[in-house]
Amino acid sequence: MMLTSKAQNDLRMEVELPSGLERNHVSYPDSLFLQLKANFNMAMEQKDNLSAAKALREMGQVCYHLGHYPQSLDYFQQAVNYFRLTNSPQLLAETLGDMGLLYYYNRQPELARKQYNEALHLYIQQQHKPGMADIYGKIGHLHEKIQLYDSAFYYQHLALYSYNELKDARGVSKIYENIGSIYEDLARYDSAFAYFQKALYLNLQDRNEIAQIEIYNNLGDVLRKTGRYDDALVYTRKATFLAEKLNEQYQLASAYRDMAKTYNLIGRNDSAFYYLELSRKHLLAIYSEENSQQLALLQTIYDTEKKNVEIEKLKTTRRINYIITGAAVLVIVLLVLLGWTIISRQRMKIRSEQLLHEHNKQAYESQKAHMQTALLNQQLEEEKLVHALDMKGKELSTHMLHIIQKNQLLENLRSQLEAMVKDDKRDQKKQIKQLLNLVQQSFNHDEHWQDFRGIFEQVHQTFYTNLQQHCDNLTSNDLRLAALLKMNMSSNDIATLLGVSLDSLRVIRYRLRKKLNLEQGESLTAFIQSM
Repeated sequence: MMLTSKAQNDLRMEVELPSGLERNHVSYPDSLFLQLKANFNMAMEQKDNLSAAKALREMGQVCYHLGHYPQSLDYFQQAVNYFRLTNSPQLLAETLGDMGLLYYYNRQPELARKQYNEALHLYIQQQHKPGMADIYGKIGHLHEKIQLYDSAFYYQHLALYSYNELKDARGVSKIYENIGSIYEDLARYDSAFAYFQKALYLNLQDRNEIAQIEIYNNLGDVLRKTGRYDDALVYTRKATFLAEKLNEQYQLASAYRDMAKTYNLIGRNDSAFYYLELSRKHLLAIYSEENSQQLALLQTIYDTEKKNVEIEKLKTTRRINYIITGAAVLVIVLLVLLGWTIISRQRMKIRSEQLLHEHNKQAYESQKAHMQTALLNQQLEEEKLVHALDMKGKELSTHMLHIIQKNQLLENLRSQLEAMVKDDKRDQKKQIKQLLNLVQQSFNHDEHWQDFRGIFEQVHQTFYTNLQQHCDNLTSNDLRLAALLKMNMSSNDIATLLGVSLDSLRVIRYRLRKKLNLEQGESLTAFIQSM
């Protein structure tokens, strides 16, 4: 957005340059911009948001001074954001005032008034009188340009009152000039001339020669518009003299242009053409210099942005490298931790297995000792049982031997008695026969057999049970025969014990085989022994 030469001239009168800058520095805006950019980068590295905001505002003012208004607006907006972040209301209000002025000269009065209103609100909150006076003047000037003259007078008088309270002569002078400008717009030239005179008086006292140039030009304009051409030339020449002295090219070009207008009105067109040509040459020189400065600044901004892009790329690459390195280190740490965890778990597992092995070994040793003790006790018990069985066997054998001897004695006695019975001695026959019956009863008496069975069952505990599983209708004589066969006794001894003959024994054996369902040729003795 480009402004007219008059607007640009007014703009340079309104905008203050960055604080602490010498005038000759403005001749090298690219160097100044680089310095401010370096200050901004340093502030960002140090995370100093306030210093960064100040640098951004001054960068916006440099761009503003050279007519790069979009870039200026961007820097101002960034500065506003940082000032809000750092809670700096006064600096925020000043920057909003700069933005309002920028919108004003770009013919966006609504946006300009919005910035002025917010700045005024901040100044009122802080009770900052100079700031309030400055914004009142700017709002009045804005209303003048949109031809709201009543509002313009109102705000200019508010500003005038504030500057008078502050005893700020320069501020009062500027407001006098603004009020004079309003009267000039309203064609009330006497009032305009009076206020311009007041402003000039204050500037002469303050020795503010730059402000004097513009007032001389304004006084010349008023006199020219009222037909006082000679007086107008006097003031315009004074403006020209001061502009040449201070090397104010814009003011000089403006003064030459005003002189050309005056000479044209009095009919001296050769002089008018001369001064108009001087004005044009100065403007061309100004524009040429500004174009060079703008190009230099644009190149600087381009190089800076390009450098920033490259720096950001390098930072991004470095950040990616850091991320990759960090990820690699993290992976290595995780792998180490994982390995350490696995090794620790293996150690714990091995330790647990060792403890379990020791525990099992102790349990095994304890169980082994217990089993050895139990086995020893069992061996002792078996030995005791074997000894008991031997004793019972001996007792059984002794008992059977006693029975055999008794039966043999009885058999002999019976034989002798039978021989005596065969004698014809009748008087003894009856008594002998009675004795024979007693002997026979002795053979069949069960008392000894009961004792025998008790002892036999202690030695052969399950014999009778297993035998009766084969045949459950065995008689007592069958059981006696089976027991004697189990003891592996001879047929003669068995016949003696049972009190039968060998022939009768064979019959008894045959009956037992039949009851046991033994096949032909199967040994009864072998079968009984296997029970």
